[in-house]
Amino acid sequence: MTSRDILRIGNASGFYGDRFDAMREMLTGGELDVLTGDYLAELTMLILGRDRLKDPAAGYARTFLRQLEECLGLAHERGVRIVANAGGLNPAGLAERVRELAGRLGVPVRVAHVEGDDRTAAHPGALAAHAYLGGFGIAECLRAGADIVVTGRVTDAALVTGPAAARFGWRPDDYDRLAGAVVAGHVLECGAQATGGNYAFFAEHGLDRLRRPGFPLAEIHEDGGCVVTKHPGTGGVVDVGTVTAQLLYETGGARYAGPDVTARLDTVRLSQEGPDRVRIEGVRGEAPPPTLKVGLNRLGGFRNEVTFVLTGLGVEDKAALVRQQMRDAFDAAESPPAEVRWDLVRTDRPDADTEECASALLRLVVRDQDPKAVGRAFSGAAIELALAGYPGFHVLAPPGKGAPYGVFEAAHVPQDAVEHVAVLPDGRRVAVPPAPQGRVLADVSGPALPEPLPAGPVRRAPLGLVAGARSGDKGGDANVGVWARSRDAWRWLAHELTADRFRQLVPESRTLTVTRHALPNLRALNFVVEGILGEGVAAQHRFDPQAKALGEWLRSRHLDIPEVLL
Repeated sequence: MTSRDILRIGNASGFYGDRFDAMREMLTGGELDVLTGDYLAELTMLILGRDRLKDPAAGYARTFLRQLEECLGLAHERGVRIVANAGGLNPAGLAERVRELAGRLGVPVRVAHVEGDDRTAAHPGALAAHAYLGGFGIAECLRAGADIVVTGRVTDAALVTGPAAARFGWRPDDYDRLAGAVVAGHVLECGAQATGGNYAFFAEHGLDRLRRPGFPLAEIHEDGGCVVTKHPGTGGVVDVGTVTAQLLYETGGARYAGPDVTARLDTVRLSQEGPDRVRIEGVRGEAPPPTLKVGLNRLGGFRNEVTFVLTGLGVEDKAALVRQQMRDAFDAAESPPAEVRWDLVRTDRPDADTEECASALLRLVVRDQDPKAVGRAFSGAAIELALAGYPGFHVLAPPGKGAPYGVFEAAHVPQDAVEHVAVLPDGRRVAVPPAPQGRVLADVSGPALPEPLPAGPVRRAPLGLVAGARSGDKGGDANVGVWARSRDAWRWLAHELTADRFRQLVPESRTLTVTRHALPNLRALNFVVEGILGEGVAAQHRFDPQAKALGEWLRSRHLDIPEVLL
């Protein structure tokens, strides 16, 4: 196999605000053909929408331009093409800024962009509404000779499927190949999460090794298979566990749908090929759905909060007093908040040797469509209790005047209703046709589970001793992927961790719909918890609004675990 048979795609950003110097590290650390950057998330689109309200010429990730100012010449010298969704709400505007930057730096690069995702006009009241496009617009730009391609709201995996389709000449119905690239793109999209970041068993690899994880890259083959690795000498680790964790992140069932292809996650096979090298193969693909997902971001209203610190004895009585005092203030208010939420967090412990360890936190969050209802009147009512409330009264920070919050919703639009356009380096506009056929999504029949472990002695212990987990958000829902690291642990986990047992371990899910999906090839279970995040991360519905630590909480819960596994 020659180097021409392998496409090396690296990642330099997993979110808007990721490590700034990652672009330079990836360009200087080793061989690379394409460098991608994922700057967009549901919350990011809301942030960019608010930017655009202040300045119609804004709406893109400004960090990307600053990174290019340092690295554009370097990428050109090394022949590395850059593909990024940093265009956000304004890919045409970002493309023009990149051309201006290249001219000022004297770097002769060809810049293209992809547009057509903006559906805001079709959704009155939305701050931003954008369809998730696939990778064939990116492929058109690269085939036309673009060195830099910027997009708006494409799927994260499209940053990989586009370059792979351009290099290998894949057709829209090459579903297995495209599915392999989608899986590779999903592993790369969150940057260092594939190289040991946010990893359940991080301590086993040594803290020094994980102090500064390198960013991942995938060596993609013409058949869609790949090897996930990282540049030599960089920190972090790539093993079957880190790749499994990222595969489970923000996914649901066995069918992982996108605009180009539906990848079958239940067909993925992983193997450790060598140090920091994990081979992904066997991925099957199906025709994508006939519709595209549209992410809608709107302003939901205004919110404010205050956290009261309750120290020492009588925490429950202190909490009851301040709740009643605030209720009295709301009753007397001209326009009390429409929504009031209290959460008492018992971080205190008896006979503590520090004041902080002797303290509990009482969090009050208010929301309303009227900013006045959560503004100074609310702040004043809380602070006026300072000398008239419970003993030891203080708050973590003075309440402010309140701030707007966002709401995320998902809608769908027929693929052929979206004008997906590749704007080439010479300015020509090429229409990108929708997928040739659509397949309506349906759940996969439950796979055969392994034989359960024989009965034997058990010990009460944390789930995390035998299983890893990673969790994340999709709008108002959360997913928690849980995987076993041995065959016997999988035999136990597959039968023990049912949806009902999950609800027992995560009490706030008991009134919600919890769906379990089994992925035996990965020795994994994926749980989708509907509505646990309310109206999405921007609404700040719960303590951990993106459910990033929900999996770690689950791992800390105790079950009766077979002693043979411990």
